[in-house]
Amino acid sequence: MAIPTSRTHEAGRLQFSRDLCNGCGLCVQVCKDFGIEIVDGKVQATGHSIFGCIGCGHCMAICPQGAIVVNGRCISESDLTELPGKEEGSRYQPLFNLLQRRRSIREFKEKVVEHELIEQVLEAVRTAPMGLPPSDVHVLVFDSREKVRKFSQDFCTYLEKLKWLVSPWFLAIMRPFWGKENDALFKDFVRPLISCYTGAMARGENLVTYDAPVALYFYGSPYCDPADPIVAATYAMLAAESLGLGTCMLGGMHPLIQNGRSARRFREQQGIRYASREGLMVIMGYPRVVYQKGINRTLAAIDWYS
Repeated sequence: MAIPTSRTHEAGRLQFSRDLCNGCGLCVQVCKDFGIEIVDGKVQATGHSIFGCIGCGHCMAICPQGAIVVNGRCISESDLTELPGKEEGSRYQPLFNLLQRRRSIREFKEKVVEHELIEQVLEAVRTAPMGLPPSDVHVLVFDSREKVRKFSQDFCTYLEKLKWLVSPWFLAIMRPFWGKENDALFKDFVRPLISCYTGAMARGENLVTYDAPVALYFYGSPYCDPADPIVAATYAMLAAESLGLGTCMLGGMHPLIQNGRSARRFREQQGIRYASREGLMVIMGYPRVVYQKGINRTLAAIDWYS
């Protein structure tokens, strides 16, 4: 028994060293699949886990004796790393300062982003949590302004063939089926967005990705937790900010390339492996503008459960 992903259909394999085990039980506490138990002071498999080992690695990472090894599901003992000390981690105020300073940047200098910085961003993305390991997040990297613009041009060519989706006759037909909210979304957002993208590109102006020096497109497989690409994209944005790059999340492209034969052909042409329930493009580069003030943001609601 195992939960399938696009990367593996097998369960993790647990190996125990009874000679090393001291029976502390930390592994039992952190295994939420209930696949581990302590019997007569030694660790062993229970034989009645919920899903089969999902390969999170918690038991292997917490064991002070090195008595547990997990193999399979894209994880092995070689993936263990030393944790930085608490004193080396970010404190709340510096982290909050980074979050507060962040603005969505769409104006970039004519300066190449060094490959090493892109690799550092991707290194940070690999640490992002996921709904189920191993991560089913895919990242398509555009590492030059020319590649970013080529994608944007191809996208606008593709959009020209989709304008019937926002035509008055089609929206009138669909309104009884998808409701007033979707009707308003298509009339007030999707229709002007397509017109804006294609019209600007026809004039030689890229309002799709703003000719950013770098763009990262995050998406998932059909097995992927819908939140995972969004979380990974957020990690990328914050990592890039910490490296002195300006960033912006772009969500307008993803929904338009998910459904239908034309969308499938476009994805195949661009090297996008799957349709994905959720996805985001993150553009980044050296910012050409500097904001002097921040803006306080609000949430729709914060309700304290009682």
